[in-house]
Amino acid sequence: MSDPEKQSTSHESQDESHGAAFDALPPDPDAHLSQDEKDKIDRRLVWRLDWILIPWLCILYLLAFLDRTNIGNAKVADLPTDLHLKLPEQYNETLTIFFISYSLFEPLTNVLLKRLRPSVFIPIIMVLWGASMTGMGFVYNYSGLMAARWFLGLAEAGLFPGVNYYLSCWYKRSEFGVRAAIFFSAAAVSGSFGGLLAAAIELMDGIGGRPGWAWIFILEGLLTVLFGVASFWMVHDFPDEARFLSEADRARVVRRLKLDQQSSAEHEEWKISYLIAGLKDWKMWLGMVIYMGCDMPLYAFSLFLPSIIQELGWGNSTVRAQLLSVPPYAAAALLTVAIGFIADRTRQRGLCNIFVSLIGIAGFAMLLGSTDARVKYAGTFLGALGIYPCISNTISWMANNIEGVYKRGVVLGFVIGWGNLNGIVSSNIYFSPPRYLEGHGVMIAYMTLFLFGGSLLMTTLLRIENKKRREGKRDYRIEGKSAKEIEALGDGKPDFIYTV
Repeated sequence: MSDPEKQSTSHESQDESHGAAFDALPPDPDAHLSQDEKDKIDRRLVWRLDWILIPWLCILYLLAFLDRTNIGNAKVADLPTDLHLKLPEQYNETLTIFFISYSLFEPLTNVLLKRLRPSVFIPIIMVLWGASMTGMGFVYNYSGLMAARWFLGLAEAGLFPGVNYYLSCWYKRSEFGVRAAIFFSAAAVSGSFGGLLAAAIELMDGIGGRPGWAWIFILEGLLTVLFGVASFWMVHDFPDEARFLSEADRARVVRRLKLDQQSSAEHEEWKISYLIAGLKDWKMWLGMVIYMGCDMPLYAFSLFLPSIIQELGWGNSTVRAQLLSVPPYAAAALLTVAIGFIADRTRQRGLCNIFVSLIGIAGFAMLLGSTDARVKYAGTFLGALGIYPCISNTISWMANNIEGVYKRGVVLGFVIGWGNLNGIVSSNIYFSPPRYLEGHGVMIAYMTLFLFGGSLLMTTLLRIENKKRREGKRDYRIEGKSAKEIEALGDGKPDFIYTV
């Protein structure tokens, strides 16, 4: 065995040797069937989960990323001029304040998601951030824009960590990565879609006495509110409470998670010990370093790509700048899904991060070192390709290696929250057009030190730990413990092999 996923293939043969992991298995509704028949039912069940859960969640994240980054499209549509913003200081401050409220609230959101239920929590935050976005279309000055951006960050904080945690409670480790990649690819699609949509909405300039940039906020905000209301019916709860599943299917989902050595389907009461366990886990802290190495570049790229393209000297048309921002995002969406498949099949998430990050570093080196517009535009493609796949791959990597319902929620909240706090950096590094030397230099530093270096260190340390577990050097942890106590060890169990 080289990873947690392989442990699920031994099924009931492991029940005897590691009974602690499976004591609470519900009765098998397919006990009377052959293994081939069971596998067929399992494939059909996963296919059904995919079609019911994934498409709607992708739409929600597309809207979330569209709403947080469309200010970049509004900037090239004369928002700073109309609101009399001092450039670059006040514009960058409106970007920064979003990440402050977003990051402060984010570590708490997975606990709220578990306590309030996904079908209640997610729709509520969507309606709230949609209302904030719509309000941005009616601001008349700097202070109004700052207030709207603060509340937008506060309301949006729960979606990305919440959905990643939510999906990790439905799928086995060998299935989670590609689903997380498909979900996150909605961010790249929103970049493409956002550019096209902004180019079209700008043509409404002057209607109702509002400028084109205001209509970008108003229409996209109202769209989010509509989808938020629909989400009360379209977002489902955790496996043991999901109403779209029959009782037999609920048992199948819970069993397959337990056989994958996951507690994700269980009910747990919140205890402060889960927070302490997360804070004491070195993987959380190193995961925060890795995630900041791709998340800061993600936001900088998304917020400033239209401006970077506008400075290439290919004309002053804002519509052209919006449209030229579409292809890099489309390419990034395709590679994100491809890396999700590759990482799930090979179980080498660390190596995927390492090699993909090198593509991004090369791209920003092109932007930093060249004055040729064609070379710089090609650099935006490599930059996008090097950033987007690492986001979902890093989150999947962390989720794969943290066991326990609340502990995983806490760790993902801290990792994603810290990454988003680095959005403050991304909001303040692109301030000297047309070459943006400081911005591109900081992007290279982040991706080299934190993303590349952190991933290299993480995969090395996990391989060392796996070797110790295979050699029996961690067996002392279960000596004299009851089945329940062994199960409570989570990813500390000697037979839990980390994904590297």
